[in-house]
Amino acid sequence: MQRPWLRHYPPGVAAEIDLTRYSSLVAMLEESFASFRDRPAFVCMDKVLTYGELDAVSQAFAAWLQQAGLKLGARVAIMMPNVLQYPVAIAGALRGGFTAVNVNPLYKPRELEFQLNDSGAEAIVVLENFAHVLEQALPHCPTVKHVVVASLGDMLGTVKGAVINLMVRHVKRMVPSYELPNLMPFKDVIAAGSRLKLQKPPIGPDTIAFLQYTGGTTGVAKGAMLLHRNLVANLLQVTAWNEPMIALPPPVDRMVVITALPLYHIFALTACFLFGIRAGGLCVLIPNPRDIDGLIKEMAKYRATMFPAVNTLYNALLHHRDFGKLDWRMLKCAVGGGMAVQKVVADAWFKATGRPIIEGYGLSETSPVLTCNRGDITEWTGTIGLPLPSTDISIRDDANNEVPLGERGEICARGPQVMPGYWQRPEETALTMTADGFFRTGDIGTMDGEGRVTIVDRKKDMISVSGFKVFPNEVEDVAMMQGGVLECAAVGVPDPHSGEAVKLVAVKKKPDVDAQALRSYMTERLAGYKVPKYIEFRDELPKTNVGKILRRALRDNP
Repeated sequence: MQRPWLRHYPPGVAAEIDLTRYSSLVAMLEESFASFRDRPAFVCMDKVLTYGELDAVSQAFAAWLQQAGLKLGARVAIMMPNVLQYPVAIAGALRGGFTAVNVNPLYKPRELEFQLNDSGAEAIVVLENFAHVLEQALPHCPTVKHVVVASLGDMLGTVKGAVINLMVRHVKRMVPSYELPNLMPFKDVIAAGSRLKLQKPPIGPDTIAFLQYTGGTTGVAKGAMLLHRNLVANLLQVTAWNEPMIALPPPVDRMVVITALPLYHIFALTACFLFGIRAGGLCVLIPNPRDIDGLIKEMAKYRATMFPAVNTLYNALLHHRDFGKLDWRMLKCAVGGGMAVQKVVADAWFKATGRPIIEGYGLSETSPVLTCNRGDITEWTGTIGLPLPSTDISIRDDANNEVPLGERGEICARGPQVMPGYWQRPEETALTMTADGFFRTGDIGTMDGEGRVTIVDRKKDMISVSGFKVFPNEVEDVAMMQGGVLECAAVGVPDPHSGEAVKLVAVKKKPDVDAQALRSYMTERLAGYKVPKYIEFRDELPKTNVGKILRRALRDNP
């Protein structure tokens, strides 16, 4: 196939990566542990965990899991926000030869029960704040034999940890009561594991590293099987792409990654956790990114060199009263992903920080990054950039035929970062993979003559008004340009005359904006069938914990 994008790669970025660099993620982790032992690796609530300490503690956790009887490939669920125990649990599970299953800590019992049973998890590590949810699910999860409960203060030092636990449990009452049979406190697990010897397991490129569950927005959630080679490949691809733009000038001698995105999400797992560790950087863990006051206070302590975030988080920061107090002089890379970056937000960010938002694109099934804008852009491009090294992107119609440049079709991807399939779902795998090895993303997009890809919208979010296609992203972008809207979402709702009609749900930025003024503005800029027939203002929009607006929730509860 043609690869027009290769002619437009940044200087120094090769067309292919060396897939033999690491045999597994464990090899990469242990290289960094040895090379950067005295450097800080993670910090949370002012407590620093060095690379050497992470090496020791994760090794202890891995050894404990082994002596508990877990065999190679056993699934270990991790249900925590961004706290210091999370990188320990991830690294420990991988080093023990197990498969990590990331779990959203905001899950309800039904959702947790499904994921534990579907994955066949034999062990789970949960922060005590969410242990009551596990208590309700556990009787229906026969495979789970080992429960490890962490407390917020476990790794913060004896005195500070005790104070934090006292505040969380008894003052703020953030830990609902729970009873779990045969639970092991996290700190006891580490203490016991430190007296054991880790047996090096036979981990290879085709060993499953993660079961990364999709959001399940159109039905049952599915576990994407991400092999060690998939994540190693994407890590090397992202590194090759980013190295030219993140060369650190004096006096900074290390990368500082603000990790506000939750580590259970594939974006943060690669862009913050894996990328940060390989570079010997410091990941600043933010347990609750929705607390913008707290986030800004933490960001003020560190001069970030890299900040991955979603559009809604960038927008929330820009509108915070204290945003202007932050020092962005060392920022080398602001990365946008997870949802479309809007021009209004991108322009405001560049004006405020002097750095553009480098928008990329990927999915859980692709480890995740497939495309990214060049690091030397100086303004919002409206595209998701070029395919990464060793990645092919093909825009195809429903019959699997490649469409001409500039025409719309489904974005299909092939590369070493693409999963081999969904866990125990061969039929679902067959539906998403083409005969020539491309993964159907479910996103509609175009490719221009330079190989730059533009997302039009999610295939399933497309609205059909009397047979005419309406893409929510376009409607939302125009609404944001009016200036009176803070954030919005466009969805299709049933209509007796046109089948579906466009409904816009918005949050006001200016109190005087009304539906008539907004609709008049949009009527001048959109074809009539794209203009929202219904406009509703709300105080807030439903979002995932990553900050992505849940259009599905708006469709289901119009």
